[in-house]
Amino acid sequence: MPRILGVDIPGHKKLPYALRYMYGIGPTRADSIVKASGLDPDMKAKDLSETDINHLMEVISEKQYRIEGDLRREISSDLKRLQAINCYRGLRHRRGLPVRGQRTQCNARTRKGKRKTVGIKRKA
Repeated sequence: MPRILGVDIPGHKKLPYALRYMYGIGPTRADSIVKASGLDPDMKAKDLSETDINHLMEVISEKQYRIEGDLRREISSDLKRLQAINCYRGLRHRRGLPVRGQRTQCNARTRKGKRKTVGIKRKA
């Protein structure tokens, strides 16, 4: 199981698919990294040599892709900034409601979570 920039990628998968296990690298970016490094896209990740891994890391750092910890930190700081300035998007993030204008009366279960029944208490 090769390790690239602190992330274990699955060895039994082809290179473009294995690179997607790194946070911040999707299909298009994985294909461009493999193409820029000059490696065979049909190669399995376990067949990478130490020089191939170093070459992949060079390509990622040369193109200045933000991945893993840096990207997670940037996204969380953006959300904290929105919440701190009390803008609409920040309030929606804080309350756990949809942010981009989706309706909430009959849907939005993914964002709102499991239903919570609100009952009426009767006097004893």
